[in-house]
Amino acid sequence: MIVNQAAAGGGAKYTIDVQNAGVTKISSVANLSEGRRLPAGASVGEYALVMGGELASGKSSKVDAYNTALTRSTPTELSVARDQLAGASVGNYALALGGYTGSAASGVVNAYNTALTRSTAVGLTVNRSWPAGASVGNYALAMGGGDPISDVVEAYNASLSRSTPTVLSVARTSAAGVSVGGYALAAGGYTGSATSAVVNAYNTTLTRSTPTSLSVARRYIASSSVGNYALLMGGNTGSGRSDVVDAYNTSLTRLTPVVLSVGRDYIAGASVGDYALAIGGSTGGHSDAVDAYDTSLTRLTPMPLSAGRDRAAGVSVGGYALAAGGYTTAANYSDVVEGYYDVPGVLINMTFAPGTKYKFNDAPEVSVTVQTSVNERVASGYIKFKNGILS
Repeated sequence: MIVNQAAAGGGAKYTIDVQNAGVTKISSVANLSEGRRLPAGASVGEYALVMGGELASGKSSKVDAYNTALTRSTPTELSVARDQLAGASVGNYALALGGYTGSAASGVVNAYNTALTRSTAVGLTVNRSWPAGASVGNYALAMGGGDPISDVVEAYNASLSRSTPTVLSVARTSAAGVSVGGYALAAGGYTGSATSAVVNAYNTTLTRSTPTSLSVARRYIASSSVGNYALLMGGNTGSGRSDVVDAYNTSLTRLTPVVLSVGRDYIAGASVGDYALAIGGSTGGHSDAVDAYDTSLTRLTPMPLSAGRDRAAGVSVGGYALAAGGYTTAANYSDVVEGYYDVPGVLINMTFAPGTKYKFNDAPEVSVTVQTSVNERVASGYIKFKNGILS
């Protein structure tokens, strides 16, 4: 943003030129109803849902819903408390797929509609934890999983009817699920003996293909989509934490963008506007790092989390990407929710007098650095946008 001051009539006036300011954090989001790690995230209608997770003692059945104004409500709980479940959306439903109850893998599938009413769909054909969840066309998929390690894939349509497409080419658990174009991907994971680089893709008719593998085999990968790309970010190689990012375009061609600012696993992945985000994660400690990739796969580093945490849920709603819950220092199961939004890419050329206000978008409060030219001198300062008002 550039602001130029010039004499105009009886006093100074300003002309401004505003361009995309990138990704900005908003911290004033209501906490989860209880602190937990390893919840699942999924979106439906006007809501982002944070479902289940692990407590300091036991598993959670709680579901928290955030609407497009980031107001929290608490729908009916899951029918079975569990963590290590997958979230995916199809039609008018957000699904909670499988998971781990604390004593066994689960095959339970709960569905929440746009009114946040819960139903229970026909269960998975094989009980399992850590399935990869993703959506494509008219289907939500649960791919692979563990206890025992499985190659099974289930697909739920918009009526919650279940079908069983061709199995994964390699049985594995803790793969990443992500969607791009006409494909749902299951990327990486753990075979029971080795970390995997395999990527399977299912199209809108549930036909399976096997694109080029990940550039580095890894599990516990963050996944998110932006523009024409599905991103697989970070993860664990089996011998350490990775900073590698692989991107698959709508033709399933693989690219390798610039690496993460910090190698880590258990990252929350989410999308907002023109950015795919990798939020927090584990470096061995708890990371507060946030990386954002735009539609050209250029990396930015937005404001970090207020505190390092990993195993949070990443989920999107309205104009926000949320990182919900997780695990922090001192074995704290976090209830914190922080949001990020994409400051709109706008170009304004206007003149206004000092003290006036101009409404230009609906973004939450954000301050951006400006340069002001006064009598050929440059000064730094701030213009504040609060509730869409430039002041």
